[in-house]
Amino acid sequence: MDEIEAIEAFSALAQPTRLGVFRQLAAAYPDDLPAGDIARRCDVPHNTMSSHLAILTRAGLTKAHRQGREIRYRANFDRLRELVAFLARDCCDRRPELCMPLAADLSDALEKPRKEEESHGGATV
Repeated sequence: MDEIEAIEAFSALAQPTRLGVFRQLAAAYPDDLPAGDIARRCDVPHNTMSSHLAILTRAGLTKAHRQGREIRYRANFDRLRELVAFLARDCCDRRPELCMPLAADLSDALEKPRKEEESHGGATV
């Protein structure tokens, strides 16, 4: 990933609706969601949502495919990993000791939902 691609990806996520859409798609992964359902969930008109989804797709953060008459979207985790690696590489200047706390924070963030689910009998909070 180069700097221009990273800026495009960060810019795509730097808007509340698009960030919300990406989070919904990430939560649904590996399943995809139809554009119309995404628009309804976000309470955004279809034409506006189409623009948001196009920006996310151009940035490589989502993948789209046609199924019959609808277009379905899925989060692109390969691109997200590239984006996080780009940021960590440049911010840490290839000094792993600077990034280790970040890695621990990511691990804690990924485990937190599991701990909450377990403490609520498997129910999603």
